[in-house]
Amino acid sequence: MFKKKYHKDAFERADEKRKNLILEVGIEEFSSKGYENANINVIAKNAGISIGLMYKYFATKEDLFITCLKHGMDILEKALYDIMVSDDKLLIKAEKLIRTICMHSKKHSNYIKMYNEISSEKGSQERIRSIAEEIESRRSTIYITSIGQALAGGDVRSDLDPRLFALFLDSLLTSLQFAYTCDYYKEKFRIYTDIDINESDDEQVITQLLKFIESAFTYGK
Repeated sequence: MFKKKYHKDAFERADEKRKNLILEVGIEEFSSKGYENANINVIAKNAGISIGLMYKYFATKEDLFITCLKHGMDILEKALYDIMVSDDKLLIKAEKLIRTICMHSKKHSNYIKMYNEISSEKGSQERIRSIAEEIESRRSTIYITSIGQALAGGDVRSDLDPRLFALFLDSLLTSLQFAYTCDYYKEKFRIYTDIDINESDDEQVITQLLKFIESAFTYGK
């Protein structure tokens, strides 16, 4: 996903077990405490390495944070990409996206919490801009292309703007991710629906969201 490498060559040479442990421990620390309060010394200790070795792998805490973020986002992006480049109709893709996001948000909640850390604009503006550009650019291209293809094939309403509809679709799916993983969005979901999303029937959420998307993409077609 990210064009720039945020770790040192020594990290690439480490064995996979150690690399995965460092990343998972880092994700746990960043997602539970936020970027500013996360402690790289704690991450090193919990990963079973010295702080000196940690700095042989990463120049700064920020580099470790971005590498952890990349690790988590790559997993979801791969799943979303495989769905969006398929030959399925757009609404079939939308249903698969929703189901994948529900599953991923429950299984990898810490990854989504790290994404929320960026989306809520915490940290330096320079870091936020660079990460947002790299995360959102590829995803937006995938959505815009897929919607454009559906438009050309007559599968969706003819008066939609692929770029704006891609933004609206991504915003809906991102909010769904956060509803499963982040306290504010969980409470927002409960206020609107009187449902605890973590105890709800996913099929109800999937069905209703899909109806909303179908109405937006096909009404007046």
